[in-house]
Amino acid sequence: MALVSVLGLIVLAACQSSATPQAGQSAGSGGSSAFPVTIQHAFGATTIEKKPTRVVTWGFGSTDAALALGVVPVAIPQQTYGADKEGLLPWIKQKLTQLNAKTPAILPNPSGSDDVPFEEITRARPDLILANYSGITKQQYETLSKIAPTVAYPDKPWATPWRDVVTTVGEALGQSAEAEKLVADTDRTIKDKAAAYPQLKGKTVAAVWDVGGTFYVYKDSDPRVQFLTDLGLVNAPSVDRLAPDDENFYYTLSYEKTSSLTSDVLVVYADDQKGIDTFLSKPYAKSMQQVKAGHVAPVVGPAFVAAVSPPTVLSLPWGIDGYLKALSKSVNG
Repeated sequence: MALVSVLGLIVLAACQSSATPQAGQSAGSGGSSAFPVTIQHAFGATTIEKKPTRVVTWGFGSTDAALALGVVPVAIPQQTYGADKEGLLPWIKQKLTQLNAKTPAILPNPSGSDDVPFEEITRARPDLILANYSGITKQQYETLSKIAPTVAYPDKPWATPWRDVVTTVGEALGQSAEAEKLVADTDRTIKDKAAAYPQLKGKTVAAVWDVGGTFYVYKDSDPRVQFLTDLGLVNAPSVDRLAPDDENFYYTLSYEKTSSLTSDVLVVYADDQKGIDTFLSKPYAKSMQQVKAGHVAPVVGPAFVAAVSPPTVLSLPWGIDGYLKALSKSVNG
């Protein structure tokens, strides 16, 4: 995940034994009776005529949703932030192990690049491409659609909430009921975990990333901020007040104005502790009310950042405990 874009984005199946789910096939109960199905998205509508058996995922989160529903894609995007040398995030690797499945083909996905590897996707011979949390352009969508039916994001690029990712993937795979249950179960986990931290409820929060001489602030339309509100916090009014009138999920704030970004809690994402220490040592950080009061929640380390910024149906359970502890500590000062 490269700085901003990768915080919002992000990462040919071999023959498998009969004891493992086949790539693109489901361990769930979804059947062919759900098809054909038509899914609306930002570039129109995509009709899936029959149950897909060779699924390719692109972007972020759709791999997680497919695996959580028991479907192993034939190809998935490489993740470069928080991932291992293969390009697998820890929760993806964990789920593949649970499914006793081999690693799908890894699609090249250079950090910060908007390129789509059409050739590699074509080689995977997909009958469905899931890009419902991605940044693909209309032209890229049209090219992908010539390879296989492609599901794009519902509205804006890199702004699909994890729940919508799951339900859309479930619909595309003929597993809508299973997807709804998965969302409900995950919501129950969030509610139960957050209940142990009542001190977070109603606290205002601002989520930022200070890197490369630029101070990024995330809006409430961004899934990472929505996760914070799921945990009981409230998006700080100052986040909206300082935001420009555009459709981006983040904005940049000049260092001269950081003191105007007020909140009960300041969530700061960083690659390592040095990044946090450097931020806290800067005059513009010291001018912030949250820093003065010690109400900073550091989210440190690529895997931790990737797990909660933004969360997926698999990363959320993986990172929620550490996130709640960091948030609670910041509230207590």
